[in-house]
Amino acid sequence: MLNLFDKLNDKQKEKILKSLEAHTFEYKENAHITSFVKGDSFIAYLESGYIQIYKMDKNGTKVILEELEEGETFGTHFSTFLQNDFEIIAKENTAITYIDNHRIFQSDLSTKPYYFDFMQNLFTILSEKEQEKNERISILTKKTIRNKLLEYFKIMSRKNNSKYIYLPYNFTDLADYLGIDRTAMSREMKYLKEEGFIEVKGKKITLLKFNQVLFTELYD
Repeated sequence: MLNLFDKLNDKQKEKILKSLEAHTFEYKENAHITSFVKGDSFIAYLESGYIQIYKMDKNGTKVILEELEEGETFGTHFSTFLQNDFEIIAKENTAITYIDNHRIFQSDLSTKPYYFDFMQNLFTILSEKEQEKNERISILTKKTIRNKLLEYFKIMSRKNNSKYIYLPYNFTDLADYLGIDRTAMSREMKYLKEEGFIEVKGKKITLLKFNQVLFTELYD
């Protein structure tokens, strides 16, 4: 994911944040951040740390919406969550800089070339987030656990242009991300291994029969 301050040096970043009246807050590990952001129109930049954005579905199942680390961005207008329908927790000590959306187009630096770079980064991130949202919908709308898994594998394989996938999650968090039961997911993974579709070594998954014909047949 693109960094919001890509192509900018530390001095330019500092000037932009001052112009936008940005504020940085620090959170301890396991702190709930949600109350700090609900009801606001904001852009948030992770200066350091790691956060998890999640919701509980109607059955009480935890569904991970996003996991973000240092250098990544989220906000009310370009994240995969809906306003007031999410929780945010710091998975480790975390520092987040908040920018009021309304200040973005009111900056006295708007004519500066580096501010144009900042805005270009922002809109690129917006586009990437929209793509992620569409990918997430394509996963969650699959009716079976098998097809949710295979859709996720397909998306990851295309991003990496490889049959090898390195999971960014542990298997519990992967189940939460896919919105499925951990035990049921493990059982389906076992079937996929036995049927020769995948090979699993830790967080590395090798797709052994990955081609478009296979997925068309599975989804029909």
